Amino acid sequence: MSLLGGIRPPIAVLSVLLLALAGITALTLGRVGQEAVPKAVKLSQQHFAEDGAIALRASIDESVTDLTRTAELFSAGEPVAPDAVLDKIGSVYQKWMGTAVVEISSGKLLAARGENLPLTAIDRGALADEDGLAPRMVRLENGETRLLSFALLTWKGQPQQLLVASSSLRFPGISLGKFRSIAVVGQDGHVLSTDGIPEPEQVLTDLQREEVKQSNKQLKAFAEAAAKKTRTHPLMSKEPGSGGFLGVSGHLTGERYLGERAIGGYASLAGPEAGKPTVATRLGLSVVAMVPVAEDPRATNSSAFGLLAAAALLLIGGVTVLLLVRTVQRPLIRLFLEGRRLSRGDLDRPVPVPKSGEAARIGAALERLRRQLLGEPARKQDAPGHRRRFGSRTLIAVCGVLLLAWSAPLMLLLNRAGDTVVVPQQMVNDQRERTDTLTDRVRRALNEGHADLTSVASLMGDRTEASDMSKVLESTLNQHPRYQSLYVLDARGKVLAKAGADPRSPSGKGPSDQPIRVLDEGGKEPVILGTAEVQGRQGAAVVGEFRIDFLNSLLKRPGLGEVRVVDAKRKVIGANTGYREFEGLPSGRLDALAEGTGQKVGLSPRPSGVLYRHGDDIQIAAAAPFVGGGAAHALGWTVLSWQPASGLAIPEYSLQNRTVLAGLLGITAAAACLGWLHIVVVRPLRHLADQAEALADGDRRTVLYPRHHDEVGAVTRSLELIRQQLPTGTQRKRDGVTAGLAGRN
Repeated sequence: MSLLGGIRPPIAVLSVLLLALAGITALTLGRVGQEAVPKAVKLSQQHFAEDGAIALRASIDESVTDLTRTAELFSAGEPVAPDAVLDKIGSVYQKWMGTAVVEISSGKLLAARGENLPLTAIDRGALADEDGLAPRMVRLENGETRLLSFALLTWKGQPQQLLVASSSLRFPGISLGKFRSIAVVGQDGHVLSTDGIPEPEQVLTDLQREEVKQSNKQLKAFAEAAAKKTRTHPLMSKEPGSGGFLGVSGHLTGERYLGERAIGGYASLAGPEAGKPTVATRLGLSVVAMVPVAEDPRATNSSAFGLLAAAALLLIGGVTVLLLVRTVQRPLIRLFLEGRRLSRGDLDRPVPVPKSGEAARIGAALERLRRQLLGEPARKQDAPGHRRRFGSRTLIAVCGVLLLAWSAPLMLLLNRAGDTVVVPQQMVNDQRERTDTLTDRVRRALNEGHADLTSVASLMGDRTEASDMSKVLESTLNQHPRYQSLYVLDARGKVLAKAGADPRSPSGKGPSDQPIRVLDEGGKEPVILGTAEVQGRQGAAVVGEFRIDFLNSLLKRPGLGEVRVVDAKRKVIGANTGYREFEGLPSGRLDALAEGTGQKVGLSPRPSGVLYRHGDDIQIAAAAPFVGGGAAHALGWTVLSWQPASGLAIPEYSLQNRTVLAGLLGITAAAACLGWLHIVVVRPLRHLADQAEALADGDRRTVLYPRHHDEVGAVTRSLELIRQQLPTGTQRKRDGVTAGLAGRN
């Protein structure tokens, strides 16, 4: 018999699938809701650590790039005094804790600003190496860690100078909320900097002091675990095709203290593109975020529902399989044996006829054929009516209904989440804080862009040739992917030099007095322009057009849902998914949320997070306006994010999803196996029943060919052998004439 054909394989596979599904149902449905802290909260802390890693990596890379580019711009012009270099840098950038200029050959300190730098930690002899100017971390006497960045100042005929800048390893603009803490961790697992945990001396009560000590202890434990886990290759740390954060990230569960469980997330510093390391990623740093979460008292260890569902499936599946075996498999195998017996000439015993269905029709036909082989003439005889009414198709339908009776309630009725789902408040807080962090990231990116334009403009005054200006613009455009084009406009709007795409500023108009503005050209995307005046060139300015893709790339954060950047009129400027230029928000409640963040006159801007409920539709939303200084603050933009609660790993939704999945698996198994049985067995069996009855009625000319090498095919071959043994009409007539002549003689 064929391995894939016949009556046995579909029934056997159905039995195995139902047993496996029963086991899966008992295990998966019984474990939902047993965690005291929902998985959604743990994943949220993981995403929070990823946000911190992205912000820290971008800050470090931007700082190094700005220092290097500034040194190159100074080196391309006339020699400048060290104090003038540091004063110019300080007037444009306020990101460094301290700056200094050192003569490389002698090690003499030529100028310094800000905090004292540990210059003795610099190996001046290694600066000539390929990685000699790579940033490095140093520890100060007070225990704090600084990141030193280097750039060369070279002028013809003067000793080479080293520009040094120090920055702290703290997160720029990270929003922590009230109880969260975040830390930067080195490769050895040591905490290099922390935010969110006060010093024990800063608290008043013994209980608070004990809580701080417990938090520090737990954070150190998380840091050591994160340092070990982040050594894994990113491709090996997550499921294939999962996407999301490009680095290594995950979540951690800590100890329980005063009814709260410490939940942490960790993430390594990863580049913006897979497989392309940056200056920051080579430092081997990782980020750990931690927050205490109250355990859910509703968490249960009961597995009753999963066990009951599995038991019901075993009962219904057993009845289904037993029905198929007794009414289809056994009668068909008996027909196979009886057909082979008749084809071999054993005609002594009558053929046992099954009770109903195609097997009964074939059995009755075999019995008639047995009698015809014994000499009884062929005559047409109708099969009993019940044999035609209750066939194998009806049986397959009954089995399908039985399995559907178990699967349909799981898909449609049982364990519905409904409007009573309890969304942890921590999820709403995290949505708000992450949106606020993202808002600050967008604002800082625009401010950094305008600072770059200001830096270029400050060094453009003494360059009169268009070729010299174009070289500076080309260098800036290559170093910063945020710009689509850079150009210099005079007071009348004439382009003096450009790099990149064609300018899209209004023709015939001079530079705007707004540092950053948005134009609506009626095209496919908004035009964001940054302008910085060139001193000493009679109203000329450097203009940079930001790529809208750069803005949208900042908004792509896993676990935050849909994100929109809107202007003061709540028109969309950028998004992490598809949108139309200056379209409105998709709902009135999001409009109200954006308005309620405080962009109206008389209200202080503040981030907000809300939980919307409308029947079974539950949505988490947050909005955060631009807060802080810089050129981008005047834009009045707001970042909004929202996502359905049904997409979160909340116990009620997890139980509903797993219940629906169990029902879908049940229907899939039933449809696959019963469909297989219908195609391979039932349809050929019905056709064979018609052929067997036609043969018994006297059709001796139709040759019977087996379709498959299975039980039905074997019965077909037996009927063909019987047909060949039966006398045709001509033979009967000839035999009758011969018998009459013999009687006369």
